Amino acid sequence: MKVLLSIKPEFAFKIFDGTKKFEFRKVIFKNPNVKTVVVYASSPVQKVIGEFEIDDIFSFNPQALWKITKKDSGITEDFFYEYFADREIAHAIKIKNIKKYVKPLSIKDDFNVFPPQSYVYL
Repeated sequence: MKVLLSIKPEFAFKIFDGTKKFEFRKVIFKNPNVKTVVVYASSPVQKVIGEFEIDDIFSFNPQALWKITKKDSGITEDFFYEYFADREIAHAIKIKNIKKYVKPLSIKDDFNVFPPQSYVYL
């Protein structure tokens, strides 16, 4: 099963250039059968630019999660802690087998969905 995630372009592109090996989320999808993440680069790009497989999902308190992921996070420590402010549990999707599309796809025309706030099952 696949899930489509909205990701800010600066972070989405870091996934596909290999400098960001974790995608951080405040809320993680409930379905354990999700194996692939389709990446929608949000505004101003507004295109589906590729996908990756889920290697693992880590769910810990923010301090423990940062300790595990900081080397390959692709974000600053300040940004990480701002994002997870007031959260007891933080989630990180470990990325593997990235596949950038040769031609970006339209979220509406190619997937028949609207840009999600967080994620949408495909």
